[in-house]
Amino acid sequence: MSVTVPHSPLADTVMERLTATYAASADPARAAQAQAYMKDIAPFLGLPTPLRRELSRTVLAGLPRPDEADCAAIALRCWELPEREYAYFAVDHLRRHVKRLSSGFLPVARHLVTTVSWWDTVDALAAHVVGGLVAADPELKAAMDAWIGDEDLWVARTALLHQLRYKDATDSERLFAYCLRQSGHPDFFIRKAIGWCLREYAKTDPDAVRGFVERERGRLAPLSVREALKNL
Repeated sequence: MSVTVPHSPLADTVMERLTATYAASADPARAAQAQAYMKDIAPFLGLPTPLRRELSRTVLAGLPRPDEADCAAIALRCWELPEREYAYFAVDHLRRHVKRLSSGFLPVARHLVTTVSWWDTVDALAAHVVGGLVAADPELKAAMDAWIGDEDLWVARTALLHQLRYKDATDSERLFAYCLRQSGHPDFFIRKAIGWCLREYAKTDPDAVRGFVERERGRLAPLSVREALKNL
């Protein structure tokens, strides 16, 4: 599904400030190191996270709170820029304003997940944006039921991780079903995500996770089992 960048005067202002502020603090040496560390997924400006977030506060200072169209416009326009720090800005901005987003934002979230995909953006979008949307609108669980079987591994990983911060509100039956649905997946990022979401839920209900892993050990990848039981 294609998405369109909404008209947003606020986004115009944010992007003008953002590109000027971030570019002025670029560090080419750090940028090369970051790009190598992140497997050349994208070029970088070389902004360490504390500095980047300080700059972001400067960019947003004095601006009004965004509505959903503003959030979508800012995120989509950030995603169009090559340097990875702009995507990080967008993710932080969406996390901050996720309660202002409706279920109608899910196609935008999917676009972000499936465009220049890597764990550094996908995992935060899964746990803090998609997870927030589903928590606010339980009807979106049906979308997650579709995403878990998606051919795009990052969409499936998002479905696995969307409950990562739910704690007592976790739908354990759905969580375990998702893990089994993808237990035979050949990709490291899916096997790792299965173990990670189980390990996180084990902080809330260790007996349930331990029992699930023992019952299904033969179906789960060794990596998933190790990750799930790491703190048990």
